[in-house]
Amino acid sequence: MAVGQMTTVMADVIKHAKSNIPETIALPTKWLYMYESFISQNASSVSQIESALRSLTYIIPGRFREAEIASETLHSGVQLLSLYHDSLLARAISRLPPSLPRPLPTLHNRYTKFWTAKSSLYRRVALLLQTIQYTELLWEMAAKRRGEKIRWRVVVVLEMVKAFCRLLMMRLTNSRPLVSPPLPDREVDPRTAEASNTDKTQWDGMQTPPISETGSDALSWTMPRTGLSLPNLPDSTEITEYLLQKVLTADDIKAPKQLLHRMTTVQGQIAESMWILRPVIYALAMQRWQSDKKSWRPWLLGVSLELAARQVAKKDLAERVAGGLRGLTGLEREELKKRGWSMGWWAMRGAFYENVTKSWIHSMTAKLKGKPLLDMVGNVIEDYEYLWTEYYFSTATL
Repeated sequence: MAVGQMTTVMADVIKHAKSNIPETIALPTKWLYMYESFISQNASSVSQIESALRSLTYIIPGRFREAEIASETLHSGVQLLSLYHDSLLARAISRLPPSLPRPLPTLHNRYTKFWTAKSSLYRRVALLLQTIQYTELLWEMAAKRRGEKIRWRVVVVLEMVKAFCRLLMMRLTNSRPLVSPPLPDREVDPRTAEASNTDKTQWDGMQTPPISETGSDALSWTMPRTGLSLPNLPDSTEITEYLLQKVLTADDIKAPKQLLHRMTTVQGQIAESMWILRPVIYALAMQRWQSDKKSWRPWLLGVSLELAARQVAKKDLAERVAGGLRGLTGLEREELKKRGWSMGWWAMRGAFYENVTKSWIHSMTAKLKGKPLLDMVGNVIEDYEYLWTEYYFSTATL
């Protein structure tokens, strides 16, 4: 009898458990949907929180020497979470009705959105590349604890994987130059933009500007014969600004894939390939002469490759594009400017940093010692000086 009762109880328990399985399985999906809704409805607040956390990892004094892995894990986690939020917001914006007015997207966003929508492989490769860039310094820190040989192997492998991703993206875009970053930037929610626009009291070019009761005389003109008052015209600068916002440039009406010219010549493809492979060659050279940090050979090799790639690319554009360098699109000029500014990081790398920049930083931080507020700035610079000295990826730009 007892055995029969126990069997009945066990059967009821199993039946009850089976009935709850679908609800339990559906819980993660429900939580994910709730999280996505929260992010899409509070995009501006989420962006502020991400910026605050990112800034916190930048300015905490002494963070690199005492808890470098923990701090970099936080920084990488915020970057990856921000990347996930970008995809959530892009998905939420794509579901909005087409009738809702949207802000004019940047040239970079138009170009990258086109390729991520057209090619799923491009989207996956770009996502992999972006993920590696956000976590590469963390990988190097973890590898360094197992020795310098392991560290440099990890650095070289990561640079090879990134170079392969870039070469594949160049192939997928039909031999077009790469843009940085390869994924679209975070979009502005049209609902938020529309709400902010309705709150503005500036003249929009269509409505009569509001006249306050106290300043009605200053904003109106009374006709001497009839005694009726007419409002003054708005400021001409406001009219000009409004009209300029409505003007479409040549790049605005181009198809997204035409925002970058194809590299139809061997010279252009060689220049872009040199620029892509430069970090791999520089990392291999740094691995070869890792025992001598002050050796100029890796630094000169890396700088020469990047300068050569830049000059060959400019020469190719001048010969291939109608109008030469003046005929470049806005996106091409923007990317060339980014690459030009990134060359300034060579002052923080290799032999140039060890022989020139490092001593200058030490002298500057010594002058800031003992001075209010400036002393704190000097401490932060010293913490970054440790990072620049010990880790390769701290000054990587690709």
